[in-house]
Amino acid sequence: VQLVESGGGLVQAGGSLRLSCAASGLFFNSYAMAWFRQAPGKEREFVAAISRNGGSTDYSDSVKGRFTIARDSAQSTVYLQMNSLKPEDTASYSCAATLTTRTERLGHLEYQYWGQGTQVTVSS
Repeated sequence: VQLVESGGGLVQAGGSLRLSCAASGLFFNSYAMAWFRQAPGKEREFVAAISRNGGSTDYSDSVKGRFTIARDSAQSTVYLQMNSLKPEDTASYSCAATLTTRTERLGHLEYQYWGQGTQVTVSS
């Protein structure tokens, strides 16, 4: 199984980025997907999640209204559209996949597969 993120980079505050996570080696439609982030010296933080069929999404309060998670089953890819970026969004962003069928927000330990992360840096 591989999850490969891309799309990170350096952007000014107020700008936008779109992250992608391409999945392979798994039956994509069986997995709920999520994005987490981790800044230096801080704990890993939940950002957003999307259900298997894309019909349900969940966002942390810190990104709600600015970020949008989506998935494309034909491409086995999950996206994170990030708008109105702030310096506090600076972190390494990782995608994760889980077979867990529970519908509540899951902690990072509930996810079986992880990507290597892509760095997002927002300058003020």
